[in-house]
Amino acid sequence: MKFIAITLIVHRPDSVTGVQKSTRDRFREVVDNALLAEELGFDGFGVGERHERPFISSSPTVVLSHLAAVTRRIRLFTAVTTLSLLDPVRAYEDYATLDHLSNGRLDLIIGKGNGSAQRELFHVTAEDQWDRNAESYEVFRQIWRQDKVTVSPRFRPPLRDAEVWPRPYQQPIRVWHGSATSKESVDLAARYGDPLFSANVTNPIEPYAELIRYYRERWEHYGHDPAGIAVGAGTAGLYVARTSQQALSVYRPIFEATQAFQKQAGLPVVFPTLEDFIDRSSALIGSPQQIIDKVHRYHEQFGHTVLHLNADAGGLTNAQHRRCLELFQSEVAPALRKEIPDPPFAWKPVLPTPPIAKEQAHV
Repeated sequence: MKFIAITLIVHRPDSVTGVQKSTRDRFREVVDNALLAEELGFDGFGVGERHERPFISSSPTVVLSHLAAVTRRIRLFTAVTTLSLLDPVRAYEDYATLDHLSNGRLDLIIGKGNGSAQRELFHVTAEDQWDRNAESYEVFRQIWRQDKVTVSPRFRPPLRDAEVWPRPYQQPIRVWHGSATSKESVDLAARYGDPLFSANVTNPIEPYAELIRYYRERWEHYGHDPAGIAVGAGTAGLYVARTSQQALSVYRPIFEATQAFQKQAGLPVVFPTLEDFIDRSSALIGSPQQIIDKVHRYHEQFGHTVLHLNADAGGLTNAQHRRCLELFQSEVAPALRKEIPDPPFAWKPVLPTPPIAKEQAHV
């Protein structure tokens, strides 16, 4: 099993202290968390894309380019790239550039995004967002694989023998499809034989498990080998402590403050108590063995081989956050790496074919 830390770069007051960092300090915190993730041996670090409050992750390519410069080993993820809002040509140019700057350490997780404020900003409607997402991905995919592209899309001007530069480093790049609530993104992933990443955060795990089962059905419907399936899944919260009592004691004020924020914002309260949150959501809060057992329980339903964790402290002090991640990597991750397989592909970059190999191929 592989482990990636993800941030959506939420920018609001700390859920416990009420203190809000400056924008500059919040970005600095993202960089520090990426360095910490690499230091502790995480396999990937992801940055989301949102274009509305309370997020400041509107430019993931810029953030990830900086992270590419200060890290060396860890893979870099988008989480997610909102292709329904973006011109696929411009998105390709940005990510192909980032692919080179990162020496081929880039993975994309794409999705249509959510939120009415984002749609209004980009003049995207609730009715056409899925079509835009699928079309943008199809154009993006062609540009990444072909030196010249001719296509007549619905939502942008046509391309006629278009050359888009730079040409990519990875050939091709790995693209995951982010899935939260709908079958459209699941079907798109299955159609192209791409891996799926389940959000698995807001609700109990059952609806996410249902979508993953649908993905497996559609994968076979499109004629792909079941052995090639790769599924990633998120977690709603993380706090590892030596004992369950310690974990509950530390996390309870964080949970209660987050609940209060959700109520104030008019958001639905899905899990009324911390105990219910730990029991029915994907949150990993408890002792190392409790967390290992819980990941196994929802692995039985998901069959996932990649797990994402929150990269941010999220109400913890910096010291608590570091101790939590250290304990996860020293006592939880080794057991899960041993007991749950890796995805069915190499985690290292998919490198371009050397020129000599191309010449020999035509001999």
